[in-house]
Amino acid sequence: MEYTTLGRTGLKVSRLGLGGAPLAGGFGQTDPGEVQRMIHEALDAGITFIDTAPLYGKGESEKRIGEALVGRRDRVVLATKAATSDRIYDYETVYQSVEDSLRRLQTDWVDVLQLHDVETQSFDRVMNEAVPALDRLRREGKVRHIGVSTRKLSLLERYMHTGVFDTIQFYVRYMLIDHTAKDAVIPLAERLNIGVINGSVLGMGLLADSPASFMQKDIVIQAQERMERIAFLRRTSNGGLIEPGMRFSLGHPGIAVTLTGAENSEVIRRNVQFCDGRGLAPEEQEAVYKLFDREALFPDRPD
Repeated sequence: MEYTTLGRTGLKVSRLGLGGAPLAGGFGQTDPGEVQRMIHEALDAGITFIDTAPLYGKGESEKRIGEALVGRRDRVVLATKAATSDRIYDYETVYQSVEDSLRRLQTDWVDVLQLHDVETQSFDRVMNEAVPALDRLRREGKVRHIGVSTRKLSLLERYMHTGVFDTIQFYVRYMLIDHTAKDAVIPLAERLNIGVINGSVLGMGLLADSPASFMQKDIVIQAQERMERIAFLRRTSNGGLIEPGMRFSLGHPGIAVTLTGAENSEVIRRNVQFCDGRGLAPEEQEAVYKLFDREALFPDRPD
C-alpha cells in the first residue's frame, strides 16, 4: 500500500480509499455481514481512508461503516458529506445533516466533511449558509477539514478559488475514457495545496463491463465506443480494463486518494494489488491522453 498527504489537511492517507456507495446496495444487493468483513479486510490491507455520504442508502452506508469501525475508529481517516441534494443547503439543514451522520457513524468527529453535489445548490447559499454551519462544526471539534464534491469541473474551480476548502472530490472526470480533470482542476489543486479525491475511476461500472443499472443508454453506447479505442490496454487483468483503469488514477501524483467501490472482499483484495507504485507505462498513458482530449463523457448537470 502507498501513502501520501491529503493536501493542506496534513492527513496521512492511503492512496487507495474505500468508497461507501456500494456498501448500502447502491449498485446491487449487499449482505451486511459481508460489508463488515470487507471493511475489516480493507483496514487490514492498509486502506486508511473511507468515504461515504448520507445519500448512500439513505444513511445505511454510514450506519454500516459506523458498526464496522467500533473499536477501530482511530485506524481511519473518515470522510462523509452533507447534505442530500433533494434538500436546500441552508445553515440548519447542513448542521443537522452532520449531526445525523455522526450518530450513524458512531463517532464524535469526521476528518473530512464535504458538501455533496454542490451543482444542485446556488453558490451564494453554499458560501453564506452551508460554510458557516461547517465553520461552527469545526469550532465544536466535530469536523476537522472541509471539502466540496461535484463532477462539474468549472464549478469546482470556482469553489477552489475561494480559499475555503481543503479538499475536492470529483467522479468520472479522471478515468481512461474521460480524463478532463487533468487539464485545469488537478493542476490548480496542486498549486493551492488542495487534496484531490477521485471517485468512480471505473465509470460506475463501465470499465468493468458492468455499468450501473441507472446508467443512461446513450452514455453506455458512447462508453463502449471509447472502450474499443483503448482495447490495446486489455492485455492486462485477463483482458479487462479494471487494472489499467485503477493504475491510471493511482499513478497520477496529483491525486491523493483513488476510491474503490466494492461489493465483496474479493474486489478489495484485487484492487489493493494495484496500489504498488506502478501506473500505466508512459507510452500507454500518452496514448490515452491523446484520445478524447477535453471530451467529457458525462454531460454536466445544469446550475
